[in-house]
Amino acid sequence: MTNKEILEIALQQSAYDCNCAASDFLSEQNIVTISKANTKARRYLPLPLECDLVSYGNNIVAQVSERIKPAVTEYINKFDAYRCFETPQINLLNEFLAPFDLKVCFMAEYFLPDAEKLKELDCGYVLRILNKEEFADLYLEQWSNCLTFNDRERDVLAVGAYDNGKLIGLAGCSADSETMYQIGVDVLPEYRQNGIASAVTSRLALEVLALGKVPFYCAAWSNIKSVRNAVKSGFRPAWVELTARDIVFVNELSRTGDDLR
Repeated sequence: MTNKEILEIALQQSAYDCNCAASDFLSEQNIVTISKANTKARRYLPLPLECDLVSYGNNIVAQVSERIKPAVTEYINKFDAYRCFETPQINLLNEFLAPFDLKVCFMAEYFLPDAEKLKELDCGYVLRILNKEEFADLYLEQWSNCLTFNDRERDVLAVGAYDNGKLIGLAGCSADSETMYQIGVDVLPEYRQNGIASAVTSRLALEVLALGKVPFYCAAWSNIKSVRNAVKSGFRPAWVELTARDIVFVNELSRTGDDLR
């Protein structure tokens, strides 16, 4: 796949997710749509969403509910697109959302593989490709970032790094849509900073592309280690996303620290 083809697939997937056209993300004008359920959307998205902002760098596509459409439209048209994803502007967005009992919840950056830079990386340890049966017993806390505990059927493939038969690093991918598989990675603490994360991530990305699917990688802006791994593994920034949820949900998430998506 070329970078152009990879981006086109991602744009179409975002269009399914946001109830819009793929070309909307390339417009110089902001787009506001009414959020709707779609069987082709990423499987973990709880559509419809009340407020979800997506930018590929040109503009903002906002999918919203009817009741908050005026507030969100006013907000995204007040500032440059990238400013809407940072403070102090986000504080204003929360003020707009407060009357509807909503609050900003999730903020993340998404990465796509760079076809010109993605390659297999060596970490000095044995790498093995694992199918569903082979990683069925690996739903353990140390691998919680790379396997989907609440929907195991989505997990389709993994790559493990081994030290004399001991699993020390794991990258797994979940079939989050028909065309795009999300990659997550974990490395045992005592083996970190040895190139293992980038080795298993890049190898898995190549395996996903060989299946005719597009691998993607998600990281919080503040998770510098994860962002560095994405870049080292041959990925590059593609889009950013901000999602508001019900205040009760956000407060519970803040209290427990769990990811309740």
